[in-house]
Amino acid sequence: MELKYVQTTCPYCGTGCSFNLVVKDGKVVGTQPYTRSPVNEGRVCPKGTYAHEFVNSPDRLTKPLIKKDGKFVEATWDEAYDLIAQKFKSYKPDEFAALASARVSNEENYLLMKFTRGAMKSRHIDHCARLCHASTVAGLAASFGSGAMTNSILDIAESKCVFIIGSNTFEQHPLIGRKAMQAKLNGGKLIVFDPRYTPTAKQADLYASFYSGTDVAILNCLMGEIIRNGWEDKEWVSTRAKGYEELKAVVLKDEYLPENVSKISGIPAEQLKTAAEWIGTAESSALLYSMGITQHTVGVDNVKSTANLQMLTGNIGRRGGGVNALRGQNNVQGACDMGALPVVFTGYQKVTDPATHKKFADAWGFPDGICEPKNGYEVTVMMDVLTDNPGELKCMYIMGENPMLSDPDLNHVREALESLEFLVVQDIFLTETAELADVVLPAACYAERGGTQTSTERRVQMWRKAQDPPGEAKEDWQIISELAAKMGYAKQFPYQDIEEIFNEIAAVTPSYHGMNYERLNRPEGLHWPCPTTEHPGTPILHIGKCSHPDGMGVMHAIEWKPPAEVPDEEYPYLFTTGRCIWHWHTGSMTRRSETLDAEVPTGWIEISPEDAKALGVQNKEMVRVTSRRGSIDVPAKVTPDIKNGVMFMPFHFVECAANILTHNALDPIAKIPEFKACAVKVEKITEA
Repeated sequence: MELKYVQTTCPYCGTGCSFNLVVKDGKVVGTQPYTRSPVNEGRVCPKGTYAHEFVNSPDRLTKPLIKKDGKFVEATWDEAYDLIAQKFKSYKPDEFAALASARVSNEENYLLMKFTRGAMKSRHIDHCARLCHASTVAGLAASFGSGAMTNSILDIAESKCVFIIGSNTFEQHPLIGRKAMQAKLNGGKLIVFDPRYTPTAKQADLYASFYSGTDVAILNCLMGEIIRNGWEDKEWVSTRAKGYEELKAVVLKDEYLPENVSKISGIPAEQLKTAAEWIGTAESSALLYSMGITQHTVGVDNVKSTANLQMLTGNIGRRGGGVNALRGQNNVQGACDMGALPVVFTGYQKVTDPATHKKFADAWGFPDGICEPKNGYEVTVMMDVLTDNPGELKCMYIMGENPMLSDPDLNHVREALESLEFLVVQDIFLTETAELADVVLPAACYAERGGTQTSTERRVQMWRKAQDPPGEAKEDWQIISELAAKMGYAKQFPYQDIEEIFNEIAAVTPSYHGMNYERLNRPEGLHWPCPTTEHPGTPILHIGKCSHPDGMGVMHAIEWKPPAEVPDEEYPYLFTTGRCIWHWHTGSMTRRSETLDAEVPTGWIEISPEDAKALGVQNKEMVRVTSRRGSIDVPAKVTPDIKNGVMFMPFHFVECAANILTHNALDPIAKIPEFKACAVKVEKITEA
């Protein structure tokens, strides 16, 4: 018997925890603590603890599949590549779109971006950041010149006030929640605003329940109170920020007084005043948010408002401060960094900039050029184009994404994907999306590959291969390179190993210039920006100056706007969605983990006791939940932990898919959907 430990990075959330995979006779059989990681120091959440259980699942994809007469037939790699290459060559650049993945490595996201823009000449590439943090990228870039989390996870523990809004941190990023608790143990205050009394809220010194979609009003109220009491950081505002007078004029309006915001938000005026005092007078204050802030039609406004508050109090470029946008998936930050977005190449270099376009065209050396220097379609727009403009988009290549469970208004998504002429899906399981494909390609999972991923705090860390992929499955970078060769671009995809791809990334990406595998092969990795091989990396952004060319932060005066769809007589309840600690996104990995699935085998809808009484609904009773887009049957969970008039569902479960109900109304800038607020009705299911 051969037994070994292989240190790697967790494939679930964006925290970037490390653990050891236990490998017995060439197969992953367990996990064990890796204590040298500065992020998690040997501790992991339940998902990390059981991250080995899906790896050797019996329904892993092991051979390419081609759909013939509506049924999948096993094929050789050559048969699959030949068919894909022949089909891909038959489409014009603008008829092709690709979805990269927040689950795979930086190197593989970079390659799919290069394949899309170079081999296919298409502008249309995106990934699931569109559904979680597109508004962060846009909002923080407008405020600071960089669209990333400003501080490190470690220095949250030094904060004297941690304000969590729009994040159930203790369930979604438990090891970041641990840092918030360390701050509390060190004498800091913990404030949590959330529509639900979550495990995070239960640890707060001040908890307030509010109506989803009122974030801008709440943040404006806090800023108004801070200015009225003289708690703003006058030096920071006068020397490092633009737009203060305009911001001040808005937040001091009567409608943002605590008594008035209380009526909109449901938070008592005294709690708003207390929060403002704690934030405004703290030596350092860290703001943590996640998708409760971003997934709105006003997502960019929400993000800019968090930035306004932190600039107003001088908490940018300061230890224990910052705007800490907690990324959802393990490599959603890295996929954005790699240019798997329709408007940028790697490192957020704009595709419309002629010099940048020439730089990538020259670096890649495609003899027939690359895509035109124009922005492409976001994934949410792709779905609308497919249903509203038939024939404009005809072909799609999806790597490691499952829009048939993750995207809003799933009936609309199904209609969109079924309208494609040709769909290729590359994944580790036959997901709900893969079932719609014409060709399915079997990929390696995190335990079967090397490469890097970039966590929520911009920390670049390494994966390490622990076992071979099952059957004929291959690593994504190999599949993309071999497919490119079939299409005549072997010279542009000459890689012998994944490290060669990273070296190319570093060459064309200023924020990664100073990184290489030798420097990354250590427990702490490196934070970008890391411009030279001597540079130590940058855990905290905007020290001394922001990333705009003039070094200034930009404050934005923003008025509150209600959600796109609000409750009415027919649909009287406000509906919101999220995750639970036991499952991950569309459940393709966690629901194949025996331990995790046993903990939470299906979904539920949370209903307050008062609402349940009015509906005549008992705990665990099946109810029918309906929005203007669809209807699902789901067990009721009657709990005092949710506000009256508000309903919550996790979105992991295909049998009661919350996203059948959600609204695909979009933020006008980030094109992110409003997952966090729509209107529903709930009915008892009466037997015939």
